Amino acid sequence: MIAARTHDVLAPELRGIEAAVCDTDEVITDSAKVHAAAWKTAFGTFLTEHPPEDPTRRRPFDYGDDCPRYVDGRSRPDGAAAILTSRGPDPGSETVGAVAADKEPPFTERIREQGVEAYPGTVRLARALRAAGVPVAAASASRPARELLTRAGVLDLFEVLVDGGEAARLALAGKPQPDLLLEAARRLGAEPARAAVAEDALAGVEAARSAVFALVVGVDRIVDPGRRDRLLRHGADIVVHDLGELLDEGARR
Repeated sequence: MIAARTHDVLAPELRGIEAAVCDTDEVITDSAKVHAAAWKTAFGTFLTEHPPEDPTRRRPFDYGDDCPRYVDGRSRPDGAAAILTSRGPDPGSETVGAVAADKEPPFTERIREQGVEAYPGTVRLARALRAAGVPVAAASASRPARELLTRAGVLDLFEVLVDGGEAARLALAGKPQPDLLLEAARRLGAEPARAAVAEDALAGVEAARSAVFALVVGVDRIVDPGRRDRLLRHGADIVVHDLGELLDEGARR
């Protein structure tokens, strides 16, 4: 049962929601650029050593283009496969595994040296939801999601975490399949039809929509009209710049 004070702190879109599932990167933590830098290191090394035969595909890794199209919301192996395929023929499982493995050390090194921050609006919303009796889960295809949340000081805000390690252990399909989100909702004891999902990746909102979650929130940190439209087309019900927008106006202050 949702506490009565839910109506005092949450925006109308969230009233009646009984559980919430949040993606990690760029929804909870400001970590997408760290992932992108690590991908650039791993992929840059591979491309230098193995340039595509087709000259038109010999382009460097581009954060603004490659991440949204091939990486965001996907597991490391799926992201590596998608990037490599965009530059040439089927790369093979050994090559995909090698590039995916090369991405991990620079990522881990960066977050341990530089740390990572949680978005204040997400923190405020998670606290408001919990205070209103609405449990919140974090779901991420990333294996280091637990370390990210721990270093950002927000792991205790989430009753449940389903990360890339759990996804591999349970053989959950990657996004845009909804397996990861459904497992998070199941662990919260919530039916998708009564739960909300917040995702910044197109694959993530597709996954949530295919599972028929009650509310699919697209998060557009860069406030790009084109990206907002793409999130809506892929399944978002609403698009916000920050999850703090889902607090009642008075609670945002």
